[in-house]
Amino acid sequence: MIEDEHKVEDNLTVEHEHTTHSNGFYLGIGIVLLVLTATTVGAAFVNLGPFNPVIALLIATIKATLVVLFFMHVKGASEKLTGAVVVSGFFFLAILISLSLADYLTRSWR
Repeated sequence: MIEDEHKVEDNLTVEHEHTTHSNGFYLGIGIVLLVLTATTVGAAFVNLGPFNPVIALLIATIKATLVVLFFMHVKGASEKLTGAVVVSGFFFLAILISLSLADYLTRSWR
């Protein structure tokens, strides 16, 4: 009976390669995020015409990518699971946009 339990435990254990980073690495990423935030604030005071939102969104995308990759430990995670999460996120974004457009396009004041 005890041997059967060990066999089940041995079959269920899966070793994952998980990379850990030092505290200094996370501190460096945090400093980069603060610098990018300051860059966003600085860019808001510069008149770039119609490119102000483009620059702000570009910097925000870079910051979000850093947070997702390193603080949420997506880098080095299962590619299948990450792909499933990304696909489901875009699926729900498509639902949100289509329902919002359906509401906007059917209004009488348009």
